[in-house]
Amino acid sequence: MNDTTHHHHHHQIPSKGFKITLKHVDSNGNFSKFELLQRGIKRGNQRLHRLSSALASPNDKDVHSPVHAGSGEFLMNLAIGTPPTAYSAILDTGSDLIWTQCKPCSDCFKQPTPIFDPQKSSTFSKVSCSSDLCSALPISMCDDSCQYVYSYGDYSSTQGLLGTETFVFDQVSVPKLGFGCGNENQGGGFSQGAGIVGLGRGPLSLVSQIGSSKFSYCLTSIYDSQASSLLVGTLANINNNNSSSNENSIKTTPLIKNPAQPSFYYLSLEGITVGDTLLDVPKSAFALKSDGTGGLIIDSGTTITYLENSAFKLVKKAFKSQMKLSLADDQSDSTGLDLCFNMPSNVSNEIDVPKLIFHFKGADLDLPGNNYMIADSSVGLICLAMGGSSGMSILGNVQQQNMLVLHDLDKETLSFMSAQCDQV
Repeated sequence: MNDTTHHHHHHQIPSKGFKITLKHVDSNGNFSKFELLQRGIKRGNQRLHRLSSALASPNDKDVHSPVHAGSGEFLMNLAIGTPPTAYSAILDTGSDLIWTQCKPCSDCFKQPTPIFDPQKSSTFSKVSCSSDLCSALPISMCDDSCQYVYSYGDYSSTQGLLGTETFVFDQVSVPKLGFGCGNENQGGGFSQGAGIVGLGRGPLSLVSQIGSSKFSYCLTSIYDSQASSLLVGTLANINNNNSSSNENSIKTTPLIKNPAQPSFYYLSLEGITVGDTLLDVPKSAFALKSDGTGGLIIDSGTTITYLENSAFKLVKKAFKSQMKLSLADDQSDSTGLDLCFNMPSNVSNEIDVPKLIFHFKGADLDLPGNNYMIADSSVGLICLAMGGSSGMSILGNVQQQNMLVLHDLDKETLSFMSAQCDQV
């Protein structure tokens, strides 16, 4: 498997690409529905804070270094080196760098698998300071080879040397992939795995490096223990996974670029319908502003959807007036959610909820009820799985569950189609 000549840091991967199994970070715990949601929301609030604060107040040191999300909700298994060391990493569509902790550690967090030792691998090599990979780093230093510092907003960061190594994803071996060999890794949110695999839009991400312009994921509900999937390469195409699907069920909307945050997948959200009512959301609510603030990103590493506050208020108001159930007292402490209703005591399986449609440019996403109303009979509540945000908006993974979500970096589009994700 040789490097292709036309572009020296792209790799030939098997013509079909590969499929990776994803596991939700809390899938081994014994948690109730709302506990799972609360755990995710707690991580999501921190992530939202990381992402927004970077944009809201760029002080001098941040101007040159876009912040990266750096946490996430799904883990993938992979292996690095020769002989291969297996580990699991957080999948992050909000950052680019692929990194894992490396010996010798000056500061490493506890990880569930042995820390990678590059000296014991015959395929490890350092990256020269003049390479494309080194110049793609937001911050690099040169000390006989390329050194990096990559920070994640809330004082979390990884630093070490940039290397190349053979990685194995689902039995598919990819040689000479650039990655951060982190000797000094600080901060929260990493310890579920042993590093991060960035799937953002920048040159260091997994998709960019392997020259695959497409990837898709299909996330199962966070409440069941079924595995989710990530598909990279031509396997990612929607039509060949599910030949029974008719073209109408595939919706496609443009991906927008934000020069201030080049890694993120921004979408153009033009309106929201609750029930039969198109809400009177001001156009500015989801607009990406010229200073890089605002806008809406789609993100696999944030649990619930966050809508800009003025829009979120209108959504809450519409649900309050259209739900046929009584409003619960403020449950935000116990659920982490703003808007909850009391479940009827004689509840059958089906609770009537108003429709929710996100009108993206050229694509109406008509969400199944389970993707935005979360009922937990053990506490007798049904809650709207959304929150407000003072800056950017985020389409979270509860809203994306049981959909195949295809990112096409060449066409700069995002497509989605409903699917049973445990069967992909």
